Amino acid sequence: MAVPESLRQSLENAGQAHVLNLVNTLNDAKLALLIEQLEGLDLGAMQSLIDTYVKSAPQFEMPASTEPPTYYPADPNSSVRSYDAAKYISSGEDLLRAGKVACFTVAGGQGSRLGYDGPKGCFPAGAISGKPLFQIFAEGIKATGDKYGSVVPWLVMTSPQNHEATVAFFKDHNYFGLNADDVMFFPQGTMPSFDLETGRILMSDAYTLAASPDGHGGSLKALYTSGAIDAMKARGVEHISYFQVDNPLVRVADPLFLGLHATADDSSAQMSSKMLPKAYAEEKVGLFAKIDGRTQVVEYSDMPMELQRETNPDGSLKFLAGNPAVHAFSVDFVEKVNTDPAFSLPYHRAVKKIAHINTDTGEQVTPEEPNGVKLERFVFDALPFAEKSIILETSRVQEFAPIKNASGIDSAESSSKLQTERAASWLSANGVKVPTNSEGSPDCVLEICPATALDASDLRGKDLPSEIAPGQKLAL
Repeated sequence: MAVPESLRQSLENAGQAHVLNLVNTLNDAKLALLIEQLEGLDLGAMQSLIDTYVKSAPQFEMPASTEPPTYYPADPNSSVRSYDAAKYISSGEDLLRAGKVACFTVAGGQGSRLGYDGPKGCFPAGAISGKPLFQIFAEGIKATGDKYGSVVPWLVMTSPQNHEATVAFFKDHNYFGLNADDVMFFPQGTMPSFDLETGRILMSDAYTLAASPDGHGGSLKALYTSGAIDAMKARGVEHISYFQVDNPLVRVADPLFLGLHATADDSSAQMSSKMLPKAYAEEKVGLFAKIDGRTQVVEYSDMPMELQRETNPDGSLKFLAGNPAVHAFSVDFVEKVNTDPAFSLPYHRAVKKIAHINTDTGEQVTPEEPNGVKLERFVFDALPFAEKSIILETSRVQEFAPIKNASGIDSAESSSKLQTERAASWLSANGVKVPTNSEGSPDCVLEICPATALDASDLRGKDLPSEIAPGQKLAL
Protein backbone atom coordinates (compact mmCIF):
# COMPACT_ATOMS: atom_id res chain seq x y z
CA MET A 1 0.00 0.00 0.00
CA ALA A 2 1.27 3.48 -0.84
CA VAL A 3 0.33 7.05 -0.03
CA PRO A 4 -1.58 8.57 -2.99
CA GLU A 5 0.63 11.00 -4.89
CA SER A 6 -2.10 13.66 -4.82
CA LEU A 7 -2.15 13.50 -1.02
CA ARG A 8 1.64 13.76 -0.86
CA GLN A 9 1.52 16.86 -3.02
CA SER A 10 -1.26 18.46 -0.97
CA LEU A 11 0.73 17.88 2.22
CA GLU A 12 3.82 19.35 0.59
CA ASN A 13 1.89 22.43 -0.53
CA ALA A 14 0.47 22.86 2.98
CA GLY A 15 3.90 22.58 4.60
CA GLN A 16 2.89 19.38 6.39
CA ALA A 17 4.89 16.71 4.55
CA HIS A 18 6.62 15.72 7.82
CA VAL A 19 3.58 13.64 8.80
CA LEU A 20 4.74 11.05 6.24
CA ASN A 21 8.32 10.82 7.51
CA LEU A 22 7.78 7.46 9.18
CA VAL A 23 5.40 5.77 6.74
CA ASN A 24 8.04 3.19 5.84
CA THR A 25 7.72 1.82 9.38
CA LEU A 26 3.97 1.21 9.04
CA ASN A 27 2.10 -1.90 7.97
CA ASP A 28 -0.81 -1.56 5.55
CA ALA A 29 -3.45 -1.34 8.29
CA LYS A 30 -1.71 1.51 10.12
CA LEU A 31 -0.91 3.32 6.90
CA ALA A 32 -4.58 3.11 5.92
CA LEU A 33 -5.52 4.71 9.25
CA LEU A 34 -3.06 7.54 8.68
CA ILE A 35 -4.28 8.17 5.13
CA GLU A 36 -7.90 8.25 6.35
CA GLN A 37 -7.03 10.94 8.92
CA LEU A 38 -5.08 13.02 6.43
CA GLU A 39 -7.76 12.85 3.75
CA GLY A 40 -10.23 14.26 6.29
CA LEU A 41 -8.20 17.48 6.59
CA ASP A 42 -8.88 20.63 4.61
CA LEU A 43 -5.27 20.99 3.51
CA GLY A 44 -6.09 23.79 1.11
CA ALA A 45 -7.15 26.04 3.99
CA MET A 46 -4.47 24.79 6.38
CA GLN A 47 -1.91 27.58 5.97
CA SER A 48 -4.48 30.33 6.43
CA LEU A 49 -5.74 28.56 9.57
CA ILE A 50 -2.22 28.33 10.97
CA ASP A 51 -1.37 31.94 10.17
CA THR A 52 -4.57 33.18 11.78
CA TYR A 53 -4.84 31.01 14.89
CA VAL A 54 -1.49 29.33 15.58
CA LYS A 55 1.27 31.75 14.67
CA SER A 56 -0.82 34.65 15.92
CA ALA A 57 -3.55 35.07 18.49
CA PRO A 58 -6.69 36.85 17.25
CA GLN A 59 -7.67 39.69 19.56
CA PHE A 60 -11.30 40.49 20.24
CA GLU A 61 -12.10 44.19 20.03
CA MET A 62 -15.27 45.31 21.73
CA PRO A 63 -17.26 47.39 19.22
CA ALA A 64 -18.59 50.71 20.42
CA SER A 65 -22.06 49.53 19.41
CA THR A 66 -22.08 46.80 22.09
CA GLU A 67 -25.15 46.97 24.32
CA PRO A 68 -27.07 44.66 26.67
CA PRO A 69 -29.53 42.35 24.91
CA THR A 70 -33.25 42.30 25.49
CA TYR A 71 -34.67 39.14 27.01
CA TYR A 72 -37.86 37.54 28.21
CA PRO A 73 -37.81 37.45 32.04
CA ALA A 74 -38.55 34.22 33.88
CA ASP A 75 -41.53 36.07 35.41
CA PRO A 76 -43.87 36.95 32.52
CA ASN A 77 -45.38 39.72 34.66
CA SER A 78 -42.00 41.37 35.26
CA SER A 79 -41.74 45.13 34.92
CA VAL A 80 -38.63 44.51 32.82
CA ARG A 81 -40.81 43.03 30.09
CA SER A 82 -44.22 41.41 30.33
CA TYR A 83 -45.49 38.85 27.85
CA ASP A 84 -48.21 36.25 27.38
CA ALA A 85 -46.46 33.11 28.63
CA ALA A 86 -49.57 30.95 28.22
CA LYS A 87 -49.69 31.80 24.51
CA TYR A 88 -46.11 30.72 23.91
CA ILE A 89 -46.42 27.61 26.09
CA SER A 90 -49.39 26.62 23.94
CA SER A 91 -47.32 27.18 20.77
CA GLY A 92 -44.49 25.06 22.14
CA GLU A 93 -46.87 22.30 23.16
CA ASP A 94 -48.35 22.30 19.65
CA LEU A 95 -44.85 21.71 18.23
CA LEU A 96 -44.30 18.82 20.63
CA ARG A 97 -47.68 17.23 19.89
CA ALA A 98 -46.93 17.43 16.18
CA GLY A 99 -43.59 15.67 16.58
CA LYS A 100 -41.67 18.71 15.33
CA VAL A 101 -39.06 18.80 18.12
CA ALA A 102 -35.94 16.70 18.70
CA CYS A 103 -33.54 16.84 21.65
CA PHE A 104 -29.80 17.12 21.14
CA THR A 105 -27.23 16.37 23.84
CA VAL A 106 -23.57 17.28 23.45
CA ALA A 107 -21.92 14.37 25.26
CA GLY A 108 -18.35 14.12 24.06
CA GLY A 109 -16.69 14.58 27.44
CA GLN A 110 -15.07 12.07 29.74
CA GLY A 111 -15.58 12.06 33.52
CA SER A 112 -11.90 12.43 34.30
CA ARG A 113 -12.32 15.76 36.14
CA LEU A 114 -14.91 14.03 38.31
CA GLY A 115 -12.60 11.13 39.09
CA TYR A 116 -14.90 8.95 36.99
CA ASP A 117 -13.61 6.49 34.40
CA GLY A 118 -16.02 6.66 31.49
CA PRO A 119 -18.23 8.99 29.47
CA LYS A 120 -19.49 11.89 31.55
CA GLY A 121 -23.09 11.01 30.65
CA CYS A 122 -22.70 7.73 32.56
CA PHE A 123 -21.83 9.57 35.79
CA PRO A 124 -24.31 8.97 38.67
CA ALA A 125 -26.05 12.31 39.12
CA GLY A 126 -29.39 11.77 40.86
CA ALA A 127 -29.37 13.35 44.32
CA ILE A 128 -30.74 10.16 45.90
CA SER A 129 -31.18 7.59 43.15
CA GLY A 130 -27.70 8.02 41.69
CA LYS A 131 -29.24 7.72 38.24
CA PRO A 132 -26.73 8.51 35.50
CA LEU A 133 -27.08 11.71 33.55
CA PHE A 134 -28.12 9.83 30.41
CA GLN A 135 -30.96 8.16 32.30
CA ILE A 136 -32.21 11.46 33.71
CA PHE A 137 -32.36 12.95 30.21
CA ALA A 138 -33.94 9.79 28.77
CA GLU A 139 -36.69 9.91 31.39
CA GLY A 140 -37.32 13.56 30.59
CA ILE A 141 -37.53 12.85 26.86
CA LYS A 142 -39.83 9.85 27.34
CA ALA A 143 -42.04 11.79 29.76
CA THR A 144 -42.28 14.66 27.27
CA GLY A 145 -43.31 12.29 24.49
CA ASP A 146 -45.85 10.58 26.74
CA LYS A 147 -47.27 13.91 27.92
CA TYR A 148 -47.86 15.19 24.39
CA GLY A 149 -48.62 11.90 22.66
CA SER A 150 -45.69 12.05 20.30
CA VAL A 151 -42.16 10.80 19.75
CA VAL A 152 -39.26 13.10 20.64
CA PRO A 153 -36.14 11.84 18.84
CA TRP A 154 -32.87 12.12 20.74
CA LEU A 155 -29.59 13.02 19.06
CA VAL A 156 -26.47 12.29 21.10
CA MET A 157 -23.13 13.65 19.97
CA THR A 158 -20.24 11.63 21.35
CA SER A 159 -16.51 11.95 20.74
CA PRO A 160 -14.14 9.46 19.10
CA GLN A 161 -12.85 8.79 22.60
CA ASN A 162 -16.17 7.79 24.16
CA HIS A 163 -18.43 6.82 21.24
CA GLU A 164 -18.28 3.04 21.63
CA ALA A 165 -18.58 3.18 25.41
CA THR A 166 -21.59 5.50 25.17
CA VAL A 167 -23.44 3.32 22.67
CA ALA A 168 -22.67 0.22 24.74
CA PHE A 169 -24.01 1.94 27.88
CA PHE A 170 -27.33 2.63 26.20
CA LYS A 171 -27.58 -0.91 24.87
CA ASP A 172 -26.76 -2.36 28.30
CA HIS A 173 -29.59 -0.29 29.81
CA ASN A 174 -32.11 -0.97 27.02
CA TYR A 175 -32.03 2.70 26.05
CA PHE A 176 -33.67 3.58 29.39
CA GLY A 177 -37.12 2.76 28.05
CA LEU A 178 -36.79 4.64 24.78
CA ASN A 179 -37.13 3.02 21.37
CA ALA A 180 -33.63 2.43 19.99
CA ASP A 181 -34.80 3.70 16.60
CA ASP A 182 -35.49 7.08 18.17
CA VAL A 183 -31.95 7.56 19.52
CA MET A 184 -29.16 8.51 17.12
CA PHE A 185 -25.47 8.60 18.06
CA PHE A 186 -22.67 10.23 16.11
CA PRO A 187 -19.17 11.38 17.06
CA GLN A 188 -18.05 14.97 16.77
CA GLY A 189 -15.17 15.88 14.54
CA THR A 190 -11.59 16.42 15.61
CA MET A 191 -8.94 19.01 14.86
CA PRO A 192 -5.21 18.34 14.70
CA SER A 193 -2.97 20.04 17.24
CA PHE A 194 -0.21 22.29 15.95
CA ASP A 195 3.31 23.10 17.09
CA LEU A 196 3.26 26.58 18.61
CA GLU A 197 6.49 27.71 16.92
CA THR A 198 6.31 26.13 13.47
CA GLY A 199 2.61 25.48 12.88
CA ARG A 200 3.40 21.87 11.95
CA ILE A 201 0.82 19.21 12.80
CA LEU A 202 1.86 17.22 15.86
CA MET A 203 1.79 13.41 15.74
CA SER A 204 0.91 11.13 18.66
CA ASP A 205 2.67 8.26 16.91
CA ALA A 206 3.77 7.39 13.39
CA TYR A 207 0.20 6.87 12.17
CA THR A 208 -1.94 9.03 14.48
CA LEU A 209 -2.38 12.79 14.43
CA ALA A 210 -2.31 14.48 17.84
CA ALA A 211 -5.93 15.58 17.65
CA SER A 212 -8.68 16.76 19.99
CA PRO A 213 -12.45 17.22 19.66
CA ASP A 214 -13.38 20.32 17.69
CA GLY A 215 -15.51 21.84 20.46
CA HIS A 216 -19.27 22.08 20.96
CA GLY A 217 -19.33 24.37 17.94
CA GLY A 218 -18.46 21.27 15.93
CA SER A 219 -21.89 19.95 16.87
CA LEU A 220 -23.54 21.91 14.05
CA LYS A 221 -21.22 20.34 11.49
CA ALA A 222 -21.60 16.89 13.04
CA LEU A 223 -25.39 17.17 12.89
CA TYR A 224 -25.13 17.75 9.17
CA THR A 225 -22.34 15.40 8.13
CA SER A 226 -23.69 12.51 10.22
CA GLY A 227 -26.98 12.55 8.35
CA ALA A 228 -28.90 13.58 11.48
CA ILE A 229 -30.37 16.66 9.81
CA ASP A 230 -31.64 14.63 6.85
CA ALA A 231 -33.07 12.07 9.28
CA MET A 232 -34.88 14.79 11.24
CA LYS A 233 -36.31 16.34 8.07
CA ALA A 234 -37.61 12.92 7.04
CA ARG A 235 -39.39 12.68 10.41
CA GLY A 236 -40.91 16.15 10.09
CA VAL A 237 -38.76 17.61 12.87
CA GLU A 238 -38.38 21.38 12.53
CA HIS A 239 -36.65 22.43 15.75
CA ILE A 240 -33.88 21.06 17.96
CA SER A 241 -33.55 21.56 21.73
CA TYR A 242 -29.82 21.71 22.55
CA PHE A 243 -28.21 21.08 25.95
CA GLN A 244 -24.95 19.79 27.35
CA VAL A 245 -24.50 16.50 29.13
CA ASP A 246 -23.42 17.76 32.55
CA ASN A 247 -26.65 19.48 33.65
CA PRO A 248 -29.22 17.12 35.25
CA LEU A 249 -31.75 19.91 35.90
CA VAL A 250 -32.08 21.04 32.29
CA ARG A 251 -35.59 21.07 30.82
CA VAL A 252 -34.99 18.82 27.82
CA ALA A 253 -37.84 20.32 25.78
CA ASP A 254 -39.33 23.44 27.38
CA PRO A 255 -42.65 24.40 25.74
CA LEU A 256 -42.30 28.08 26.72
CA PHE A 257 -38.80 28.34 25.28
CA LEU A 258 -39.75 26.46 22.12
CA GLY A 259 -42.85 28.58 21.65
CA LEU A 260 -40.91 31.83 21.98
CA HIS A 261 -38.18 30.52 19.71
CA ALA A 262 -40.59 29.43 16.97
CA THR A 263 -43.36 32.05 17.11
CA ALA A 264 -42.33 35.25 18.92
CA ASP A 265 -42.42 38.37 16.73
CA ASP A 266 -38.84 39.25 17.60
CA SER A 267 -37.51 35.76 16.79
CA SER A 268 -36.33 34.50 13.43
CA ALA A 269 -36.96 30.92 14.66
CA GLN A 270 -33.36 30.19 13.66
CA MET A 271 -31.39 30.09 16.93
CA SER A 272 -32.44 31.07 20.45
CA SER A 273 -30.90 30.89 23.92
CA LYS A 274 -31.65 30.71 27.60
CA MET A 275 -29.79 32.96 29.99
CA LEU A 276 -28.87 32.96 33.68
CA PRO A 277 -28.53 36.25 35.56
CA LYS A 278 -24.94 36.74 36.67
CA ALA A 279 -24.54 36.23 40.42
CA TYR A 280 -22.00 39.08 40.62
CA ALA A 281 -20.06 41.26 38.21
CA GLU A 282 -16.81 39.26 38.33
CA GLU A 283 -18.45 35.86 37.76
CA LYS A 284 -16.54 34.04 35.01
CA VAL A 285 -19.30 33.33 32.53
CA GLY A 286 -19.84 34.22 28.89
CA LEU A 287 -22.23 37.12 28.42
CA PHE A 288 -24.94 37.76 25.88
CA ALA A 289 -24.64 41.12 24.17
CA LYS A 290 -26.13 42.95 21.22
CA ILE A 291 -23.47 43.96 18.69
CA ASP A 292 -24.46 45.76 15.50
CA GLY A 293 -28.02 44.62 16.08
CA ARG A 294 -27.17 40.91 16.38
CA THR A 295 -27.11 38.75 19.50
CA GLN A 296 -23.67 37.40 20.39
CA VAL A 297 -21.89 35.80 23.32
CA VAL A 298 -18.78 37.61 24.51
CA GLU A 299 -16.36 35.63 26.65
CA TYR A 300 -15.86 37.15 30.08
CA SER A 301 -12.14 37.52 29.41
CA ASP A 302 -12.91 39.63 26.32
CA MET A 303 -15.32 42.08 27.95
CA PRO A 304 -13.67 44.93 29.90
CA MET A 305 -14.37 44.55 33.59
CA GLU A 306 -15.53 48.16 33.90
CA LEU A 307 -18.26 47.29 31.40
CA GLN A 308 -19.17 44.14 33.33
CA ARG A 309 -19.51 46.25 36.49
CA GLU A 310 -21.80 48.87 34.97
CA THR A 311 -25.23 49.00 36.59
CA ASN A 312 -28.73 50.20 35.80
CA PRO A 313 -30.45 52.88 37.93
CA ASP A 314 -31.93 50.12 40.12
CA GLY A 315 -28.45 48.71 40.85
CA SER A 316 -28.76 45.64 38.64
CA LEU A 317 -25.95 44.77 36.25
CA LYS A 318 -26.34 46.12 32.73
CA PHE A 319 -24.68 43.06 31.26
CA LEU A 320 -26.63 40.53 33.30
CA ALA A 321 -27.29 37.71 30.86
CA GLY A 322 -24.92 34.78 31.40
CA ASN A 323 -24.77 31.84 29.00
CA PRO A 324 -25.71 28.39 30.45
CA ALA A 325 -25.37 26.65 27.05
CA VAL A 326 -29.06 25.92 26.49
CA HIS A 327 -30.22 26.70 22.96
CA ALA A 328 -32.84 25.95 20.36
CA PHE A 329 -32.24 26.04 16.64
CA SER A 330 -34.20 25.16 13.56
CA VAL A 331 -33.26 22.28 11.32
CA ASP A 332 -33.17 24.72 8.38
CA PHE A 333 -30.71 26.96 10.23
CA VAL A 334 -28.31 24.10 10.92
CA GLU A 335 -28.48 23.15 7.25
CA LYS A 336 -27.84 26.73 6.17
CA VAL A 337 -24.83 27.14 8.46
CA ASN A 338 -23.32 24.05 6.85
CA THR A 339 -24.07 24.81 3.21
CA ASP A 340 -23.90 28.60 2.80
CA PRO A 341 -20.31 29.82 2.19
CA ALA A 342 -21.19 33.06 3.98
CA PHE A 343 -21.39 31.19 7.29
CA SER A 344 -18.20 30.03 8.98
CA LEU A 345 -17.70 29.68 12.72
CA PRO A 346 -14.39 31.09 14.00
CA TYR A 347 -11.91 28.97 15.89
CA HIS A 348 -10.71 29.60 19.43
CA ARG A 349 -7.13 28.74 20.34
CA ALA A 350 -5.82 27.15 23.52
CA VAL A 351 -2.08 26.90 24.16
CA LYS A 352 -1.35 23.57 25.86
CA LYS A 353 1.36 21.06 26.71
CA ILE A 354 0.86 18.40 24.05
CA ALA A 355 2.81 15.13 24.07
CA HIS A 356 3.93 14.03 20.61
CA ILE A 357 6.68 12.25 18.70
CA ASN A 358 9.70 13.59 16.88
CA THR A 359 8.70 12.77 13.29
CA ASP A 360 12.34 12.43 12.27
CA THR A 361 13.27 9.81 14.87
CA GLY A 362 9.97 8.49 16.24
CA GLU A 363 11.04 9.34 19.79
CA GLN A 364 8.40 10.39 22.27
CA VAL A 365 8.45 14.04 23.41
CA THR A 366 6.90 15.05 26.74
CA PRO A 367 6.99 18.86 26.94
CA GLU A 368 7.55 20.68 30.22
CA GLU A 369 6.13 23.95 28.89
CA PRO A 370 3.16 24.69 26.60
CA ASN A 371 4.29 23.75 23.12
CA GLY A 372 1.16 23.41 21.02
CA VAL A 373 -2.14 24.91 20.00
CA LYS A 374 -5.52 23.19 20.10
CA LEU A 375 -8.36 24.71 18.10
CA GLU A 376 -12.07 24.41 18.78
CA ARG A 377 -15.32 26.07 17.79
CA PHE A 378 -18.12 27.24 20.09
CA VAL A 379 -21.78 26.72 19.23
CA PHE A 380 -22.77 30.18 20.45
CA ASP A 381 -20.69 31.72 17.67
CA ALA A 382 -23.53 30.76 15.33
CA LEU A 383 -25.82 33.31 17.02
CA PRO A 384 -24.75 36.30 14.88
CA PHE A 385 -25.85 34.35 11.80
CA ALA A 386 -29.44 34.34 13.05
CA GLU A 387 -31.37 37.31 11.68
CA LYS A 388 -33.14 37.76 15.02
CA SER A 389 -32.65 35.80 18.21
CA ILE A 390 -34.62 35.70 21.45
CA ILE A 391 -33.29 35.04 24.95
CA LEU A 392 -35.34 33.55 27.80
CA GLU A 393 -34.28 33.93 31.42
CA THR A 394 -34.08 30.85 33.59
CA SER A 395 -32.64 30.26 37.07
CA ARG A 396 -30.03 28.05 38.67
CA VAL A 397 -32.54 26.42 40.98
CA GLN A 398 -34.96 25.62 38.19
CA GLU A 399 -32.59 24.58 35.43
CA PHE A 400 -28.86 24.77 36.08
CA ALA A 401 -27.01 22.36 38.36
CA PRO A 402 -23.97 21.32 36.31
CA ILE A 403 -21.57 18.61 37.40
CA LYS A 404 -18.13 19.57 36.18
CA ASN A 405 -15.78 19.26 39.15
CA ALA A 406 -14.98 16.61 41.75
CA SER A 407 -15.69 19.03 44.61
CA GLY A 408 -16.78 22.59 45.34
CA ILE A 409 -18.62 24.69 42.77
CA ASP A 410 -20.37 22.76 39.99
CA SER A 411 -19.78 19.41 41.67
CA ALA A 412 -22.05 16.44 42.37
CA GLU A 413 -22.53 17.84 45.88
CA SER A 414 -23.58 21.31 44.72
CA SER A 415 -25.82 19.75 42.06
CA SER A 416 -27.52 17.59 44.69
CA LYS A 417 -28.32 20.69 46.75
CA LEU A 418 -29.84 22.43 43.73
CA GLN A 419 -31.83 19.33 42.83
CA THR A 420 -33.19 19.36 46.38
CA GLU A 421 -33.99 23.09 46.20
CA ARG A 422 -35.96 22.68 42.99
CA ALA A 423 -37.85 19.67 44.30
CA ALA A 424 -38.62 21.57 47.51
CA SER A 425 -39.99 24.53 45.55
CA TRP A 426 -42.21 22.24 43.46
CA LEU A 427 -43.51 20.38 46.50
CA SER A 428 -44.12 23.62 48.41
CA ALA A 429 -46.07 24.96 45.42
CA ASN A 430 -48.32 21.90 45.78
CA GLY A 431 -48.95 22.34 49.51
CA VAL A 432 -46.27 20.04 50.90
CA LYS A 433 -44.54 21.34 54.02
CA VAL A 434 -40.76 21.20 53.53
CA PRO A 435 -38.43 21.69 56.56
CA THR A 436 -35.70 24.31 56.39
CA ASN A 437 -32.52 24.90 58.35
CA SER A 438 -31.33 28.12 60.00
CA GLU A 439 -30.11 29.40 56.63
CA GLY A 440 -33.50 28.85 54.99
CA SER A 441 -32.33 25.93 52.86
CA PRO A 442 -34.24 22.62 52.75
CA ASP A 443 -33.35 20.43 55.73
CA CYS A 444 -33.70 17.24 53.69
CA VAL A 445 -32.55 15.63 50.46
CA LEU A 446 -35.09 15.46 47.65
CA GLU A 447 -35.19 14.23 44.08
CA ILE A 448 -38.10 14.38 41.66
CA CYS A 449 -37.39 12.30 38.59
CA PRO A 450 -38.63 13.55 35.20
CA ALA A 451 -40.90 10.51 34.87
CA THR A 452 -42.83 11.87 37.86
CA ALA A 453 -42.93 15.54 36.88
CA LEU A 454 -41.41 17.83 34.25
CA ASP A 455 -42.48 20.93 36.17
CA ALA A 456 -44.33 21.85 39.37
CA SER A 457 -47.74 21.71 37.67
CA ASP A 458 -47.26 18.04 36.82
CA LEU A 459 -47.43 17.22 40.56
CA ARG A 460 -51.02 18.42 40.86
CA GLY A 461 -53.36 15.65 41.82
CA LYS A 462 -50.56 13.21 42.59
CA ASP A 463 -50.29 11.30 45.86
CA LEU A 464 -47.85 13.52 47.74
CA PRO A 465 -46.89 13.52 51.42
CA SER A 466 -48.36 16.31 53.50
CA GLU A 467 -44.93 17.14 54.88
CA ILE A 468 -41.30 16.13 54.74
CA ALA A 469 -39.52 15.24 57.98
CA PRO A 470 -36.27 17.04 58.90
CA GLY A 471 -33.31 15.13 57.54
CA GLN A 472 -35.52 12.90 55.38
CA LYS A 473 -34.29 11.57 52.03
CA LEU A 474 -37.10 11.21 49.52
CA ALA A 475 -37.11 10.37 45.83
CA LEU A 476 -40.34 10.75 43.90
